[in-house]
Amino acid sequence: MMRLVALAVFLLSPFGGATLMANDIKTVEGEYTFLGDGRHSPAECKRLAAEGARIQALKNEFGAVLSQDIMQTESVKGDSEASHFLSLSSSEVKGEWLGDIGEPVYDVSLDDDANLVVRCKVKGRAKALNNKAAEFEALVLRNGTDQRNADTNFRHGDRMYLYFSAPVNGFLSVFLADEQDNVFQILPYSTGDVAEIKTRKGYDYIFFDTKRGTDFGNVDELIMTAPDGEEFNKVYVVFSPEAFAAPAVKFKYAGAPPVIDREEFAKWLVKVRRNDERMGVRSMNLMIAPSGKKTESIRY
Repeated sequence: MMRLVALAVFLLSPFGGATLMANDIKTVEGEYTFLGDGRHSPAECKRLAAEGARIQALKNEFGAVLSQDIMQTESVKGDSEASHFLSLSSSEVKGEWLGDIGEPVYDVSLDDDANLVVRCKVKGRAKALNNKAAEFEALVLRNGTDQRNADTNFRHGDRMYLYFSAPVNGFLSVFLADEQDNVFQILPYSTGDVAEIKTRKGYDYIFFDTKRGTDFGNVDELIMTAPDGEEFNKVYVVFSPEAFAAPAVKFKYAGAPPVIDREEFAKWLVKVRRNDERMGVRSMNLMIAPSGKKTESIRY
């Protein structure tokens, strides 16, 4: 059984897919201040500040789509009628983050209530979104293989599974990133002899479960660990209807999947997506807490 040490996340926004020419990739910058309220650790405050800065950079360059939904309810009591309106607004940036240029720059201070105030500046590469990327569904599952087990919060010793389904045949690869600039390739399985994962349209896949058989080689089991404090992971699910070249990963750590440097991973991802307008990438942020500590949902 393979045991993975819990990994800390470096953050990228969820990817879509587009043909990337050199002039399609923009250099963008953004700044954001995250106001802590005592519920977030210093590491999480910095992570959320960096995410906000990246989102702001995308808004600055590509803009955002604003939407508003109006909900109306009517009630009758005796001879009187009343109408109530609720307005819900949301926005979605029209670009996607491809990778950092250099490290985020942080300015950390305390407010009058001793809460953390983290200002972050980032610089990176980004591109405008389009709608050509293949659609698919991917869920991280905790301690169970049903979709109802979907969760982003883990405790030390929890098992992780992955649900995947797509409306078209295609090819799948999955990665897990850490704060030491490592990106581990967790699919295809490290102990198997299958070079690529070919998936069928409309089929519900569960990965990292030994009870699902060995169609994709010997199954790796994932156990999330965080014995000393909160850890943060990021899972990248890469899917395309077309076959794509794998990154140059190496077996670097005993008992761990093959790994590639974060910068090299970003270069690989940009390169394969430049040649495949239908490739899609979905990222999911995970938190692992030590045993006995309650976790709360990660919201962005």
